Amino acid sequence: MSRILSLDAFRGLTIALMILVNTPGDGRNVYGPLNHADWHGWTLTDCVFPGFVWIVGASIALSVRQRPGINMAILRRAAILFALGLLIYAFPTFPLDTFRILGVLQRIAICYAVTAYLHLYSGIRAQIAISIALLAGYWALMAFNGDFTVAGNFAHSVDKLILGAHNYAQTKTWDPEGIISTLPAIATCLIGLQAGYVLKSQSDLRRRAVILASIGIPLICAALLLDPVLPINKKLWTSTFTLLMAGLDFLTFAVLIWLIDILRFEKPFQPAIIMGRNAIALYLSSEFIEIILHQLHWKQPIYETLFLPLAAPINASLLYAIAYTLLHLGIAYVLHRRNLYLRV
Repeated sequence: MSRILSLDAFRGLTIALMILVNTPGDGRNVYGPLNHADWHGWTLTDCVFPGFVWIVGASIALSVRQRPGINMAILRRAAILFALGLLIYAFPTFPLDTFRILGVLQRIAICYAVTAYLHLYSGIRAQIAISIALLAGYWALMAFNGDFTVAGNFAHSVDKLILGAHNYAQTKTWDPEGIISTLPAIATCLIGLQAGYVLKSQSDLRRRAVILASIGIPLICAALLLDPVLPINKKLWTSTFTLLMAGLDFLTFAVLIWLIDILRFEKPFQPAIIMGRNAIALYLSSEFIEIILHQLHWKQPIYETLFLPLAAPINASLLYAIAYTLLHLGIAYVLHRRNLYLRV
């Protein structure tokens, strides 16, 4: 099977959006869609993380196969991702009593390992059944053991009890990538796995794109219909949020396949393709450079000297984020030219 460029482009667009929304020049001056929803509801920014998890699932279908040593290879990759996530939250002071245990890479590591093993040792029907069970079970846990407020939800209670001081620093008592909310995130990865199976099939590529879109639309409709009963909420990764984001991912991917792999509009997407082939390296780079800039107290002077004189604060803040994203496009381009790709 030839390489599907649209999957690289999807991954690259997602990492670029992640860098853009994570690094405003001034966090107090940000356009609404570039912030997470305060609680219920969703924004463009809320699409980033589930998009990554969905793409991980799709990639597993294309790259993970039975071979000698595969079980240990999956476990090793998951362990490295988890360890890198721990390093990001502990760097540079390593406060062992309070550093965040769960987080973005940690959740990806867990979802990857569970989905990869289910890909190898279960069939499609079992995977779909497990996805439904995870979403229904998570809804039941949340609905019958609390409410959907910040302080009253069951996921909050579990994180506060088990993680304690190792929760997300901005919340203190719970983690948006916490213990219980990892269950529907695994479902997100498993749904992405099904997209990978569609992509891997032998049917015409146009037909595959249509199938992907035809799966995405009902998922979006189901999420919107259920929203009054089970609110769409990224911080809780509710079951409706899972369905909505997966549906949007199916549709987005179908459009990208049509544009890039069928109509061959490759050149406009080349920057995204290059970034997508080094997504882990760019994620780590964006996080560590941002941490270092804060530690050295350089970010604020850079922003105020180079960007704030150019526009109103909200636009200057956006210009800083765009510049930071373009910096990482440059990093990706240099790595691509030298044929260097970070694999874990």
